[in-house]
Amino acid sequence: MRGSGGRMAVALIAVASGSTVISALLDIQFDIERQLTQQFRLLGANVVISRPRSDEMLASDRSASEILGSPALMDPEPVLAQIERLPAADVVAAAPFLYIVARAGRTPVVVAGTWLDQTHPLEPSWKVEGRWVTSRQDEAACLIGARVARQFALGPGSLLDLEYRDQSARLRITGVIDAGGTEDSQVFVNLAVAQKLAQLSGNEQAELVEISIRGTSTILSRYTQQLAAALPGYEVRPIQAVSQAEGHLLDRTRLLIALMVVLILVLTALCVLATMAALAMERRKDVGLMKALGGSIARIVALFLAEVGALGAAGGLLGSILGIALARWMGERVFGASIHARWEIFPLTVALMVGVALAGALPLRLLGRVKPAVILRGE
Repeated sequence: MRGSGGRMAVALIAVASGSTVISALLDIQFDIERQLTQQFRLLGANVVISRPRSDEMLASDRSASEILGSPALMDPEPVLAQIERLPAADVVAAAPFLYIVARAGRTPVVVAGTWLDQTHPLEPSWKVEGRWVTSRQDEAACLIGARVARQFALGPGSLLDLEYRDQSARLRITGVIDAGGTEDSQVFVNLAVAQKLAQLSGNEQAELVEISIRGTSTILSRYTQQLAAALPGYEVRPIQAVSQAEGHLLDRTRLLIALMVVLILVLTALCVLATMAALAMERRKDVGLMKALGGSIARIVALFLAEVGALGAAGGLLGSILGIALARWMGERVFGASIHARWEIFPLTVALMVGVALAGALPLRLLGRVKPAVILRGE
């Protein structure tokens, strides 16, 4: 029985170890969408709304050659109102944009007019030296990109004079943005300032609306379709570089986790199989005695399977508990945040381990070939 106890302990350790890793991987699998979505939202806006320009519009617009961005001006108010009415997604931030090419002295510079109080939530990965602008009514404040700051030797607190046609504006720089992209070569002003410089009148005073939505690529695609249906005449498109990268990374991570779970299940089953084979040979005498006393092979095998099932359940339960700690450790290492424990993982992990233990108990079928007479003769 000492040998049996030792082999059962080895099998329990194998099952518990396998279930620990599987439980941690399943916790990550169920929580990885939330973690990846949070990480990808740091990349900024993921939906752009604009209005296409017809050839007639292009010919009649006197400022078409000087306004950048989308090919037609639009009224952002109904678009923003429709965004608020659609509860299908968690909208982090939304803001209209108007781009013009102004002059700082004699040097042309791209000016982006937007709601500066939405800049930080819309682009959370941007680093700023100084401070963000927190009011869209502050028409004297602006943010400049890092390249603009180096080009003109400016910094927080400096003054910047902009000219566009016969209009001018003197702005106070509150922060220098390091975005790592084309934004480093732009000047960000409140939308009203850009509209005054461009001398725009009427409601059509923006080129596009950018939205940052928190959710998976599936949620983003569904929301984009709903928004496009609610805004006929507008182009509603996700930023493919963000949504596709998120979807591909999520699919590959899921496939990797699934393959690892299958591999661990196979290795655990092989370990239990080897242990049960040795255990079946060791208990031949016990089985022979049970048969001699009138026990049926079905009942005998059922007793052993119940023992193996209890072993799988105990190992699965222990591994599920340990898997929570392992999942949190892996989450902090990979995502920099704790993985949330999912209680539905407990029964799933226990069921998998019971199934693996029973699959590894196939050598117990050899007990049916034991002959009581041979055992009683001591052969």
